[in-house]
Amino acid sequence: MDESLPLFPLTTALVPGLVLPLHIFEPRYRLMVEELLDKPEDEREFGIVAFRESHSLAPKQPAPGDGPDDGASPSEPSAEDAELYPVGVSAVIRQAERREDGRYDIVTIGSRRFRIEDVDRSAPLVRASVTFLPEPEIDSDDPHVMVAVQAAMQAFDKYRSVLGGRLNEADDNDDDDQVPADPSVLSYLITAALVVDGSTRQKLLAAPDAIARLRLGTRVLSSESALISAFGAIPALDLLNSTPSEN
Repeated sequence: MDESLPLFPLTTALVPGLVLPLHIFEPRYRLMVEELLDKPEDEREFGIVAFRESHSLAPKQPAPGDGPDDGASPSEPSAEDAELYPVGVSAVIRQAERREDGRYDIVTIGSRRFRIEDVDRSAPLVRASVTFLPEPEIDSDDPHVMVAVQAAMQAFDKYRSVLGGRLNEADDNDDDDQVPADPSVLSYLITAALVVDGSTRQKLLAAPDAIARLRLGTRVLSSESALISAFGAIPALDLLNSTPSEN
């Protein structure tokens, strides 16, 4: 059964379980937050979806009073013009603080994956008819699952070492930096942590289950580690920026 969600396009995808702070200043998104805050806590849900990068997209025009000094991002495409990826993740508002000027600082957490069936762009606040995607249960004691988890953990550890410049250092701090062994949690951790292009992250997000995501993630981790080691350079780490996102 399709459900309707207001959409909040971003340059990168959210994943289930990830905490995402947002600064809300556009009137349409302020209204969205106000409407959601009137609902019970477990129903304060909206859709985070990434848009495809394209030089042909029209830049977002700031509303009056939302100039560069106000934290607007005029270089980003507007939701009306953006070509959206088909799979996104709903975000649930956990905290919200209203400023004196009507803006909001909110803290959300990634909840459920969804597939966009239809987009309604007739109003300033874009909405979509979505189908929530199932998250199949995985038997952690299944030998095939255990092999996939172990391979992913090893590839992830090597990738982090390469990024941190610790490839040739002894790993004496395993106990201080534990990677979760739960297949689903690990698969989404890898999806969030990889510094890759949007299309690759979307393939991971759209994988049918945790094991498929882990196997794909392991291949991507190994490929990225080899490239970084071969060329002696790492990709831009903008995804590690902890600054609250602007709308």
